[in-house]
Amino acid sequence: METREETPNDLRALAMQVAKILEQAGKHALQDQLNPHDLHLPDISNGRRQHVETDTRVLRYVSARIADTMRFDGFWSARPATSRPGQRYWYIGKVDGVINFIRNMSEWSLTTALFEFNEECRPVPILGVVHAPALGLTYLAARGAGAIRIRTSSIGEKREKVVPSVTPSLDGAVISYGMSFIPEESKRALETVVAMAGRPADIKRVGPASLDLCKVADGTYDAYFEPMLHDWDIPAIAAGTVVVWEAQGTLHRWNGDYIHWRHDNDVVATNGLIYRDLKQYLS
Repeated sequence: METREETPNDLRALAMQVAKILEQAGKHALQDQLNPHDLHLPDISNGRRQHVETDTRVLRYVSARIADTMRFDGFWSARPATSRPGQRYWYIGKVDGVINFIRNMSEWSLTTALFEFNEECRPVPILGVVHAPALGLTYLAARGAGAIRIRTSSIGEKREKVVPSVTPSLDGAVISYGMSFIPEESKRALETVVAMAGRPADIKRVGPASLDLCKVADGTYDAYFEPMLHDWDIPAIAAGTVVVWEAQGTLHRWNGDYIHWRHDNDVVATNGLIYRDLKQYLS
């Protein structure tokens, strides 16, 4: 399928459709969390992500709804070995923040991203939706259309344009970081935190990565970093990346390179002002 002629508003309308699908999936996922369930965490010694049955149900539901209503070139998991410029593939995430989900915390999300292959045949996310059912919070963004946050409460739904903070340096900033259960990766994250301690006003560790990125986009955090995000994190990172980009924040690898959407990455996102100050600690 060739490159489409469309406006940014067309892509935003598509993002809104995806948000509605994730909202419905989120109702079922939230009910799964609220139902009595085993709080025991599976064995992590194999270095792989924990799995919950909700993952399977979310993937099945969201994939079916997108396949029924949105005709593109397919899903990321079934894409061919090589793709042509202009081809697009949906990448649907499992529960992002699965440990938070298992332990009955509110900070977890469902995510979906749309990738397009550019003229260099490099995949680039052009649409992202991050939905946090337990928080009543949705972020969505589409290329050229900006990013918005939708907050749902007992008094109704509020939509707001997302813009990052204007904090100029690490001094007095609020920073978020992530780390995995893999010892060497956690050590790298904690060493980075120790190195910069005393400069930021606060250094948060809440997660999941998709929400941390969105909170950089909306100014809650001034920056977020994580020393290793794995292949299972890609849909969550891609969705959050579009939100950051469209809010006019920055996101890339610690050394300034592009994110590689087929491999593991370290990641840093900022408001666009404090990266120069922050990068001295990222090694």
